[in-house]
Amino acid sequence: MSAPAKFDSPNAVMSYAIELASRGLGRVEPNPAVGAVIVDDHLNLLAHGYHEKFGGAHAEANAIANLVDQVADANSRRDLVARATLYVTLEPCCHHGKTPPCADALIDAGIRRVVVGIRDPSPHVDGGGIQRLNDAGIDVTLGVREEHVRRLNAPFLKLMLKGLPWVHCKWAMTLDGKIATRTGVSKWISGEPSRQRVHMLRGRMDAIIVGAGTARADDPFLTVRIPGPRTPVRVILDSLASLPLDSQLVRTAAAAPVLVAVSESAPSNQIEQLRSAGVEVFVVGPSSTVNLRQLLTELGRRSMTNVLIEGGGQLLGSAFDDNLVDEAHVFVAPKFAGGADAVTPVAGIGREFIPEVSQLRSQTVEQVGDDVYIHGRLR
Repeated sequence: MSAPAKFDSPNAVMSYAIELASRGLGRVEPNPAVGAVIVDDHLNLLAHGYHEKFGGAHAEANAIANLVDQVADANSRRDLVARATLYVTLEPCCHHGKTPPCADALIDAGIRRVVVGIRDPSPHVDGGGIQRLNDAGIDVTLGVREEHVRRLNAPFLKLMLKGLPWVHCKWAMTLDGKIATRTGVSKWISGEPSRQRVHMLRGRMDAIIVGAGTARADDPFLTVRIPGPRTPVRVILDSLASLPLDSQLVRTAAAAPVLVAVSESAPSNQIEQLRSAGVEVFVVGPSSTVNLRQLLTELGRRSMTNVLIEGGGQLLGSAFDDNLVDEAHVFVAPKFAGGADAVTPVAGIGREFIPEVSQLRSQTVEQVGDDVYIHGRLR
């Protein structure tokens, strides 16, 4: 979406701010994606900006800097700003972090009115930014295109409100719903274009999670072949710390981090061997198995915002059984594996009745090479 010279409604201004904010996805986490647009009384565009990367200037500061570039004369700029409105997708911050408070920047700039998409639930903001603007005599409107902003920043909001990362699940399967043949062979169900899309997806994740069985059977790298904005931690659920020391994961631990989540039953000597090889070992307990929710809580504590579960069926089944899945990415190949013993993507206990089953919402369907890519959210 190119920048329009004039908007036809306040909703249109906020929609453009949302589009700007989306450009930062994958680069700003664990911060939220935020866009800001400055308009005059007639909704003519004056300036815009977005949060481009973690640690960098926030959207409001970038919009003000853009206005400075557009209007060099300070007096003319202040007269313009005094009649301007700033639209921003998320409540301006009011604390000193990696950058100064955006609320103070707006006050110093002389902005007279601010329209906010949603309130920031972060403990260090949570209404404080709006209050600071109000105290400075700035008129604040809250709740424009709220649902769209919430959808954009759903992973950030989940992390702030629940302490859990946004959980993506991905698998490739045949047309008859198999992720491997009856002998366990899975390479390659999907085509090369689909695999390229998976690498693009991995490149915006904080972690990629697989079970120990998948790690042993496939001996994957789980790295990002197409460079993306992030280098995900490769996480293995391995209750007994059985990941082979000569596996691709262990051998490449220096190039991309590996975390093995083990139970309290894991032999101490095997834990030490993995640690000596450069692998981080995290003990999830007390239990003889690794509790996925507890692991996700730890990843949330580390400010991981988006994580991707890639398999196998038991791990995916556990995620669905415990209602942990937020978003699904499914690649369906026009192939038939057959076999009652062939592996299906989601094992676990499953639901007892059809009205209870998880349902994909707002789904998109796209052809990628010979495959069909189905993507949507479960909440």
